[in-house]
Amino acid sequence: MHTNKMTFSSLGLNSFIINALNDMGYIKPSPIQSECIPLLLEGHDVLGMAQTGSGKTAAFALPLLNNVKSHLKVSQVLVLAPTRELAIQVAEAFSHFSKYLVGIHVLALYGGQRYDLQLKILRQGPQIIVGTPGRLLDHLKRGTLNLSNLSGLVLDEADEMLRMGFIEDVETILTKIPDNHQTALFSATMPDVIRRISKRFMKSPKEIKIRSNIITRPNIQQSFWMVYGKKTDALVRFLESEDFSATIIFVRTKNATLEVSEALERNGYSSAALNGDMNQSLREQTLEKLKDGRLDILIATDVAARGLDVDRISLVINYDIPMDSESYVHRIGRTGRAGRKGKALLFVENRERRLLRNIERIMQLTMTEVELPKVELLSKRRLEKFSRKVQIQLKSRDLDQYRNLLPKLLPENESNIELLAAALLKMAQGERHLIIKPDTLIRSIRNTNIKDTRRRHDNKNNLRYHRENDNMDLYRIEVGRDDGVEVRHIVGAIANEGNISSRNIGNIKLFSTYSTIELQKGLLNNLSRLFVHTRIFNKPINLKLLHNTRFQYSHRSGDKKRKYNNEHVSSKNIIERKRSIRVSRNEDKTSLPYRRKNI
Repeated sequence: MHTNKMTFSSLGLNSFIINALNDMGYIKPSPIQSECIPLLLEGHDVLGMAQTGSGKTAAFALPLLNNVKSHLKVSQVLVLAPTRELAIQVAEAFSHFSKYLVGIHVLALYGGQRYDLQLKILRQGPQIIVGTPGRLLDHLKRGTLNLSNLSGLVLDEADEMLRMGFIEDVETILTKIPDNHQTALFSATMPDVIRRISKRFMKSPKEIKIRSNIITRPNIQQSFWMVYGKKTDALVRFLESEDFSATIIFVRTKNATLEVSEALERNGYSSAALNGDMNQSLREQTLEKLKDGRLDILIATDVAARGLDVDRISLVINYDIPMDSESYVHRIGRTGRAGRKGKALLFVENRERRLLRNIERIMQLTMTEVELPKVELLSKRRLEKFSRKVQIQLKSRDLDQYRNLLPKLLPENESNIELLAAALLKMAQGERHLIIKPDTLIRSIRNTNIKDTRRRHDNKNNLRYHRENDNMDLYRIEVGRDDGVEVRHIVGAIANEGNISSRNIGNIKLFSTYSTIELQKGLLNNLSRLFVHTRIFNKPINLKLLHNTRFQYSHRSGDKKRKYNNEHVSSKNIIERKRSIRVSRNEDKTSLPYRRKNI
């Protein structure tokens, strides 16, 4: 197919969908869209091997949406996604594409949502369901999800579901779907397990393989920062530590453009928000200010920044990580233009590491991780900027009239002109002090985290590594190494089902028939019901709080003594603890605890 001349209209999509695409700025279909859309419109099964960022969401969403019967209030399209974030992203895409289609409803099903809310919407008969395997399987077992009228099924990022340990749940779901439907399976790679699933559950699929043509320019220095603490505070630090002509800060939503802009204003930075709610006149005024230097900081969404071409942008900050690599490339392409060098910084939450890996894999690079700028650097930068302003003023021709005022400003019996200069210097700085208090807190957190990582497999310091964290509760789950479980499976199940950030997950330790996991104290007080039906490898985890099995070590005169938290311990519990300690010591190296970063 000659994709360079192809349009979405020529692919056979209805006019309502075309209008929505026009509103979103979609002009020409990507290679995978050009290949997949006609095949899915014709009813074929499709096996697509394409990277994240190739446009595959639209490749399956548009044709399946085109074939949905809006007058039937039953589930007609089901999309399986490995993570909550991807499920939400795909559901939002369906909603955007169907904005002009009357009667179409989309529902995202994932762990962490209240069941009663999900049931309420399910009873209304949404035609399109997007969900994670665990929550979908739970609804099927409860009988609250009816797939008897399903006409389209999509497995999105199948290799990622395999990596996260969900593939058995996926196969179970596939066995509960009627035969009379079409299937689309997308995967960046094609492991044997995925190939086997395609042969078992798909009917003569048309195979499509799209090579990524994503490239990046070497004149852009790319790095990332693992988020801890408040992102807005960190953003201010990075802005203050960097020398830039102009910067564009990318966020996901319209509201975020305003929130970040307001946060910067509170910290003394003049900025402007660029989003889809701006009228064309205001947009043009804002971009003109950015071009001629009256504005240095712009906060924008991906859609609003389309077509933005400003050579003086030397820094791009991805405040919210993009959900696909193509968007990332478009973002950082705003800098390093006209032969200039540029910088691109990516903020990455712990739960977003997968997206970082996707970007690095597709772009064939390894980004440099950077530290949060320390106060010493901030003080140096502030002094340099202030010094430049002073040097400019020293060249001014009207200083004599101000010099004549100096004697009037000195207090009586005080002739120290340096003291007066220091007072004026302090006044000129206002709330942005040249001398900043030592940043002991953040440095301590970061250094502790680095030491913990290095200490992970160090038996000499292992006792110190196991110290009790007062902010953590210890839980037991009834799956272990004998079940084939790995740490990543536990993290995936807990994080997805409970919508829990991985920063709230502490030590995870695998034993033969069970595992233990630390979670932030009190975190599950209102969430325990979410894990009643949670399974890993189709086995109930039976999450239970261990009240009397936690201990901590102290170091007193070189003697390592166990301190039990509960002073009233029965002899039976003491025996059980000693048995647990012996088992722990006899476990092989694979039972060493897995440490999540608590930063």
